[in-house]
Amino acid sequence: MKSEEEANARELTPADLRGILKYVPQWRNHTFVVALDGAVFAEEHFSNLMLELAVLHNLGIRLVLCFGVGQQLADLGKARKVAITDARGYGPTDGPTLELATEAAGVLQFRLMQGLTSHGLRCAQCNAVRATERGILKGVDQLYAGKVDRVDTGVLESLLDREIIPVISPLAFGREGAAYRINSDLLASELAIALKASKLIFLLPYPGLTIRGKFRLNIAVQEVREVLEKDPEAIDEEVRSKAQHAVRTIEGGTPRAHIIDSRIHDGLLMEIFSKVGIGSMIHSNPYAQIRRARRRDVSPIFNLTKMGVRSEELRARSRTAIDQQFGDYFVYEIDESVIGCFRLSPLSASEAELGSVFVHSAYQGRDIGRTLVEYAIEEARRSGWSRLFALTTQAVPFFKNVCGFTEAPAADVPPALRDLLRQSKRNSRVLVRLLDKEPS
Repeated sequence: MKSEEEANARELTPADLRGILKYVPQWRNHTFVVALDGAVFAEEHFSNLMLELAVLHNLGIRLVLCFGVGQQLADLGKARKVAITDARGYGPTDGPTLELATEAAGVLQFRLMQGLTSHGLRCAQCNAVRATERGILKGVDQLYAGKVDRVDTGVLESLLDREIIPVISPLAFGREGAAYRINSDLLASELAIALKASKLIFLLPYPGLTIRGKFRLNIAVQEVREVLEKDPEAIDEEVRSKAQHAVRTIEGGTPRAHIIDSRIHDGLLMEIFSKVGIGSMIHSNPYAQIRRARRRDVSPIFNLTKMGVRSEELRARSRTAIDQQFGDYFVYEIDESVIGCFRLSPLSASEAELGSVFVHSAYQGRDIGRTLVEYAIEEARRSGWSRLFALTTQAVPFFKNVCGFTEAPAADVPPALRDLLRQSKRNSRVLVRLLDKEPS
């Protein structure tokens, strides 16, 4: 009989592969640091997670793996009746705790390397991280709790160049060979910064980043930093340390940090190889950008705006029409995927129409629409237009209350828009923004 895990396994379909292969050129030869929470090893999907890592590796993504031992350390302490000074690695580590941590790390390292090997991957344990003691913090001796003193990137890069996956333990040695326990979130952060990784990925059996009980799919690093500074307890304790180290890592040069629920089957692949993802992504400023559309954006814009046409939010425009006017379009891009757009079409030397403002449904409610309109207003100003018109059937409150537009008197509607209103038969409302005035 098949095991429960085998029964739940799902083979990749051709449709899955098409979706994945679309992203391969984007991430080939990039370095991802993946940190596995100790609790991940007890999950029923652990074997499938090894398969997901194999997919990433075989698509040319350079992987560096590290792991935590918190759950195993707590379990060992309870079983052996040993008082653990700190299971999660935030505080001091005494001798007995270090001894149990060493045992737990050895077991997990074995399991991880066994799992990778079973999927045909080459991996290596190495001492590329040198540790030093934390010392005394706030008057408390941290004993055998350590911090990263040095990352030997030469060793790690040599392994990666040979397509060998480095597996890094949270137990590391100092200059004289003394052993120290390093918090795995800190370890992952140090590795990502030193290797100039493109992504830092935290895997744990938890939904993701939650702030005041609300799950956040995508969030700017500035917002996370502000919450951590002003109200750190607003972030659930299970992910607070990961959020802190995600901010630190992004400030160190890694553009993105992900917090992914390891319990979701194929969740790692869905996070990396889909437009929306399933975990939380904390991103730096370059992550999201608005730019003028290019010819290759015609199909993504057409597919995106079809959603708005179906809900009657947008006027229908053919792919050919978009292709003929692609120079009027601007797109909001995330990870090279178009998730929002708008169009600026000149009506006269002093007037323009703002149209096709739409955001992918998965990203609505995150102020991206307002950002697009604000950008359009500034672009219209730079182009020398003094009035910006918008036709809408459903977004009047948004344009008036959020973006500073007002109802346009019938006499002020440009002839080109009057003809458009008559032809479309949508009974749209006409709004206008005077560009030499700021909204009150």
